[in-house]
Amino acid sequence: MLAQLDATPVETPEIVWAGLLPLLILSAGALLLVMLRSVVKRLPADVEPHLITAIGPITVLGMWFAAGLAGTDVPLAGLRDDMGEPAFYIGLALVMVLAGTLVRTMEIGLDAAITVGLGLSAFAATWGIWDDRWQVTGPFNAIGDQFAVDGFALLFAGVLAASVVLVALLLDGYLRRESLDGPEMYVLMLLSAAGGIVMTGANDLIVIFLGIETLSIAVYVMAAMHNRRTESQEAGLKYFVLGAFASAFLLYGIAFTYGATGSTNLVDIQIFLSSGQLVDNGLLMAAFGLLLVGFGFKIAAAPFHAWTPDVYQGAPTPVVAFMASAVKAAGFAALLRVFMLGFFSHVDDWRPAIGALAVLTLIVGSVMAIVQSDVKRMLAYSSISHAGFILVGVHAASLAGINSVAFYAVAYTFLVIGSFGVLTVVSGVGDRATSLDDLNGMAKRRPVLAFMFTVFLLAQAGVPLTAGFVAKFEVINAAVDSEFYWLAIVAMLTAVVSAFLYLRIVLSMYLGTADGDAADLGDPIPKAAGLAIGIAFAVTVGFGILPGPLSDLASDALPALIGAG
Repeated sequence: MLAQLDATPVETPEIVWAGLLPLLILSAGALLLVMLRSVVKRLPADVEPHLITAIGPITVLGMWFAAGLAGTDVPLAGLRDDMGEPAFYIGLALVMVLAGTLVRTMEIGLDAAITVGLGLSAFAATWGIWDDRWQVTGPFNAIGDQFAVDGFALLFAGVLAASVVLVALLLDGYLRRESLDGPEMYVLMLLSAAGGIVMTGANDLIVIFLGIETLSIAVYVMAAMHNRRTESQEAGLKYFVLGAFASAFLLYGIAFTYGATGSTNLVDIQIFLSSGQLVDNGLLMAAFGLLLVGFGFKIAAAPFHAWTPDVYQGAPTPVVAFMASAVKAAGFAALLRVFMLGFFSHVDDWRPAIGALAVLTLIVGSVMAIVQSDVKRMLAYSSISHAGFILVGVHAASLAGINSVAFYAVAYTFLVIGSFGVLTVVSGVGDRATSLDDLNGMAKRRPVLAFMFTVFLLAQAGVPLTAGFVAKFEVINAAVDSEFYWLAIVAMLTAVVSAFLYLRIVLSMYLGTADGDAADLGDPIPKAAGLAIGIAFAVTVGFGILPGPLSDLASDALPALIGAG
């Protein structure tokens, strides 16, 4: 027997390194950040400001090289040919100088500057793969048939990279204010985002599980990083314990899937189920249920949402922004890839469960949100409600449904980071001034922040001329196209209920009167945080007024299963 095993050849999967470049940039960047920080500690103190300024031009070059290595052509080659090489390289040098000036003007820390640079480079690599490889040759495998690069994976990888950039900008001022400045939070965020990218393109349930654990373990620690707040440590512990239970359900679901189909690879599972060889589907039905429990925890779907309000309230606010954007997006990417690709032939078996989850999540999120008094808890239940909306798109199980989920993920990422970005700035030392009473009269003290927060809240409510309105419209339209009118009606009714929540916060900011114990909201806004909030605001309003480019992008971002090549 041992001789037979030794004689069996082990096939080495073909690796396309260019397809893995965004993942490699984030994961290797985390190691680079630790090593660079240890070197900088040994240098004179006056050297660090110059290093921070140098990050700007280095980031420009990094984005250029990353896009070139990931694609098949030199980035901006057409522009270079039009301008001529001397003018092009002079322009590139000017952009590098402007980038260095911007970094110095923002007064950002070294760790945050490096993290932003890594996030932008990963985004540029994702764009390079999209533009020069995927749109030219179509989907391809990056690691055998274990990890695929398609439009769907690239769109969500871009979302994760953008989340890293914006949250790093929010973290810089927050960590200084809380005297927690250090590279640990940035390193964990980079590793978590790398795990999320694995989830978005994985074609094997085991690989998805590894990605989820990489993403989750880092976020567990991030949630508990504020060592002077017992609420933060409690949030991290709750998240870890409940996350461990969810991981167990997910692992059992993978085992049951293997028992029913003989494989954990989505390509093989899809082929097996489509061939009609499955005689008794009881084991497969159990696998569906267990997998939905595991994924339901990651996306904060009811009834697996119990951790969400406590963790959102206790964790550092920028970490909550990352959880509500990147973690939720990665969870939905993995859920869609598993059920829409591997299990699509049995859509009639799992769709009722998705529909029940969507209805329960919409109702719980909208109803429970309006009875809260802490804004972070309000937005936690709002996040649950948004998960219900995205589940409506998943339930449609159609191309329109996938497109609506992709559009919603992008739009929600920016508006939720903007919302928690405002809370990061106004929460005060100790991160405690997050109740409705603390926001009373905020419009008089910080009119610009109050206006931006109002727009983010109205976008979450689905008010026209915001990206949130288009996202909800796309989801409801997908449900109607699939003739699930009852689910569309439930989604619209719960949206009306949720609108009351957002109006409560807006009325508190504009009509409320601050008492003598209210937190001081008049401190200067950190420049990096202001930039992050401004970018989120521009995207939220821009794609609300002109949704066409993002809608076209989402329409192209379709998942694909490819056999090993």
